[in-house]
Amino acid sequence: MSPLSIPLPRDAVLPDYGDGGVFALARGIRNWLNVRDVAPPFVPPGGSGVVVLLVIDGLGDMLLHRFADRSSVLLAHRARRLTSVFPSTTASAVTSLLTGLSPAEHGLTGWHIHDRRFGGVLAPLPLHRRGGGSLHGAFLLQRLFPYASMHARALRPSVMVSPEDIAFSPFSLRHARGARIRPYHGLAQLAGAIEDEVGLLKATGGLVHAYYATFDGVCHRYGCHSDEARRRFVALDVFFADVLDRLAGSGADIIVTADHGFIDAPDEKRIRLERHPAFQSMLASPLFGERRTAFCNVRPGAEADVATYAREHFAGKAVLLPSERLLRAGLFGPGRMHRRLPERVGTHALLLEAGWTISDRVAGEVPPTMIGVHGGLSPDEMWVPLIQARA
Repeated sequence: MSPLSIPLPRDAVLPDYGDGGVFALARGIRNWLNVRDVAPPFVPPGGSGVVVLLVIDGLGDMLLHRFADRSSVLLAHRARRLTSVFPSTTASAVTSLLTGLSPAEHGLTGWHIHDRRFGGVLAPLPLHRRGGGSLHGAFLLQRLFPYASMHARALRPSVMVSPEDIAFSPFSLRHARGARIRPYHGLAQLAGAIEDEVGLLKATGGLVHAYYATFDGVCHRYGCHSDEARRRFVALDVFFADVLDRLAGSGADIIVTADHGFIDAPDEKRIRLERHPAFQSMLASPLFGERRTAFCNVRPGAEADVATYAREHFAGKAVLLPSERLLRAGLFGPGRMHRRLPERVGTHALLLEAGWTISDRVAGEVPPTMIGVHGGLSPDEMWVPLIQARA
């Protein structure tokens, strides 16, 4: 089934799992690390063999162009744009960038997933259930993340440069297997860590995978059009210029991209399911996925009624369709399907139109307050930059 044959929100950008998306970058880096005679992706010949991959969480291509002026060093080194994966969210895209696997393969289809082995709806990155309660249990990480790290048996060395508050989290440790972890705090320490690690890899070549999360948090809290987001971008531009200066003459290849972009979603454009008890009564579990792409478990026999309700009440706000159609259309990418993927996408999906979000209530959970959001198919969320430089 072609993705174009299914109903989609207006102006939807489909994920590119060929050469035009972050999946190609991730898959290429995995192959380069693990195969002796393979070149790193998107990198011209003649470098030192050291690649720096800097992932700036949330820096969409639209935001880069909106905030950058003529003096922007990031914009000056922008090569082109790539698509995110689907859904366009950290849990899905960062996991792809850490593994070289598509969302279909790794099975992380949003901040929240449904997994009946662990009590229903849960957040796999912080390892807690919706409404509270940490996840524990024997072989928990192996069961939640049953795939190999791209670093585990790599022929080339790699280091993960991560914010100190998440560098040694269970998720990070599981996905960094085979790499060395270096924590940092703040942009100055990040620049210094990248410089140090490039120097250490000079003799052997290898990968420095650096991750910066603060821009994402600023956009969530204040909105992606806010003065706070603009100031954070300016700081990132200064930081990138500093990195180029520090690495000058090293021959290292620097690749900068993002996991997703952003849109702002005002509270008045939030569908509150508690105001739609008839719809909610037809669901067998809370929502999961994202506020911009929400997965539902519709009770058996209620499929026709839930579709009718969505057409009558959510028209112009969201598109409802059976999740099986998304799977057949390949929106989650190629590869061997994760055995729990059908459960992770539910029976139906609500794809929100640009500017709209959806939420439901779970006891013990704080209502959503984020201004900036992502996870949908709008151009602002799906397009991310490919920025390249040789030091």
